[in-house]
Amino acid sequence: MRRTRSTTRKSPLATLVALLGLVLLGAFLPAAAQAAEEPGTRATGLHISNGRLLEGNGNDFVMRGVNHAHTWYPNETQSLADIKALGANTVRVVLADGHRWTANSAADVANVIAQCKANRLICVLEVHDTTGYGEDTAAGTLDQAADYWIGLKDVLAGQENHIVINIGNEPWGNTSPEGWTAPTIAAIQKLRGAGFEHTIMVDAPNWGQDWQGVMRANAQSVYDADTTGNLIFSIHMYSVFDTAAEITDYLNAFVNAGLPILIGEFGGPADQWGDPDEDTMMATAVQLDLGYLAWSWSGNTDPILDLAIDFDPSRLSSWGQRIFNGTNGIAQTAKEATIYGGGTPGDTQAPTTPGTPTASAVTATSANLSWTAATDNVGVAGYDVVRVGGTSETTVAASTTNSVTVSGLTAATTYTFAVYARDAAGNRSARSATVNVTTADTPAGSCSVGYKVVGEWQGGFQGELAIRNTGTAAVSGWKLGFAFADGQTISNMWGGTATQSGGTVSVAPASYTNTIAAGGSVTVGFIASKGATNTAPTAFTLNGATCATG
Repeated sequence: MRRTRSTTRKSPLATLVALLGLVLLGAFLPAAAQAAEEPGTRATGLHISNGRLLEGNGNDFVMRGVNHAHTWYPNETQSLADIKALGANTVRVVLADGHRWTANSAADVANVIAQCKANRLICVLEVHDTTGYGEDTAAGTLDQAADYWIGLKDVLAGQENHIVINIGNEPWGNTSPEGWTAPTIAAIQKLRGAGFEHTIMVDAPNWGQDWQGVMRANAQSVYDADTTGNLIFSIHMYSVFDTAAEITDYLNAFVNAGLPILIGEFGGPADQWGDPDEDTMMATAVQLDLGYLAWSWSGNTDPILDLAIDFDPSRLSSWGQRIFNGTNGIAQTAKEATIYGGGTPGDTQAPTTPGTPTASAVTATSANLSWTAATDNVGVAGYDVVRVGGTSETTVAASTTNSVTVSGLTAATTYTFAVYARDAAGNRSARSATVNVTTADTPAGSCSVGYKVVGEWQGGFQGELAIRNTGTAAVSGWKLGFAFADGQTISNMWGGTATQSGGTVSVAPASYTNTIAAGGSVTVGFIASKGATNTAPTAFTLNGATCATG
């Protein structure tokens, strides 16, 4: 979304200073980042290689499209078809207002993706906006944005061929390298840690315009921090970039360093936002074979439509005519993603629904699931197994065959599982019927508990519980049970969390004590109040099974 500095036109001196600053900062970029193969796991969908955005089949893909503020116009369902009809191959969709956190629902996001696919558009999905509105750091808002995407993981999974995740729009930063770099890296790594393989788009600080060159100077370190190498940078070119020299110098710095970049926003009346040269921006992007996405089909300023509110594609504004029909406009330079057949409808047919899963070899911590295979007009690429709880679901396993082992379960617990099938084009089947699986109890005699009083004082004491797994399999997500006889009450615990009702105590593990290896043990300590006597508990259970004491 368009932002500008307090002065929209720069003096010749200011322009010279800005150019010198960018040139000096550019010295921090490596002369050439030769990335023959990026590190980490190669994504199967859209991905970066040698500084270029490629489709899953290895074909080069250059974005040519517009921004569409879907979250502000949620009922405008015809826009994507109109954008496609005018020749675009990509649309950047505003999905959530990051400042007010009016986040679009999972169902709405799934519908947006379906519309993009139906209209043969690559979707860049973005959180709007993470500026912080003058705050000194982008850490909080970018971290919130990462959490938003993680909450949508089940909707986004399997769509790597069709979507790019723009973590957060125009982070303010601040202007210091650490104010933008560290929060950006943290957000990227949070998504990768959650299992996201999608191409991630990163906006520059300074409301996307990087007028102090922070992204330019630190892009290499951010790129290197993404172990998948599946990252592209986005610069928003408004009043900061008002000469051809500034435009070409900035973009060439990334191209020469082998770092992927595109123009994520630009456009609008010259008399409103200084004098940016949008025609040069488009021409330079075309010359360098870089993507560009114009602001905005339905935004708050600079509409591509003559009257944005009526969404009539036949009424393009003068800016709309330039972006679509100019010499370097979308209609002249866009190439459709080959996943859609390069101009003809591609594979949009989802696989059939897999059969109801059945469980076998159920233990206290794992279960094997199998199901009747799905079919597809092209071919089933794999399956996603989800755990269902009410109206929510969580992906727990993936498989390329019609069976999988789900591990890390808790003993004596009932789980509900279902399966989705997916094809290579990212189409996902309907969810299978569910199956309930109850894990086994921890076998009697497979645990022992040692209890001791470490220290004692008037009215209180410190205790310790040593829990040993004497079985042959690891125990995860355990629950320890015991009872006090003299009214002792736990007030603080480390290594676990205590829940107490009268004398009955239940202890759940902390994250670092959650798994007890076969033959291993964990220790839990606590502070408790006491009366005149302090009798030790005499019986303990682990996941409902009686443990030996000692």
